[in-house]
Amino acid sequence: MAREQRGNTRDTRGNFRDSREMPYRRGRRKRCRFCTEKVDFIDYKSIEILRNFMTDRGKILPRRVSGNCAKHQREVTRAIKRARNIALVPFTTQQ
Repeated sequence: MAREQRGNTRDTRGNFRDSREMPYRRGRRKRCRFCTEKVDFIDYKSIEILRNFMTDRGKILPRRVSGNCAKHQREVTRAIKRARNIALVPFTTQQ
């Protein structure tokens, strides 16, 4: 008969501990930068702002990383894609 190990994790010594014993720590909730500053429109020509929401490789940061709300994340994505099309922001970095 197999022992059920669901809900258990290993401690530093490799022994199983019940996950309910360990305290659950949540990080501080991120606030949407544009909501707090009450920004009406995200301009595709403001490259300094858009670079904060891109990786150094040129990828758009996801919402859970950037902390934007859904509405402003869509606007940031749209602005980055527009800036890419007119060559204000590169699609990728050169290797």
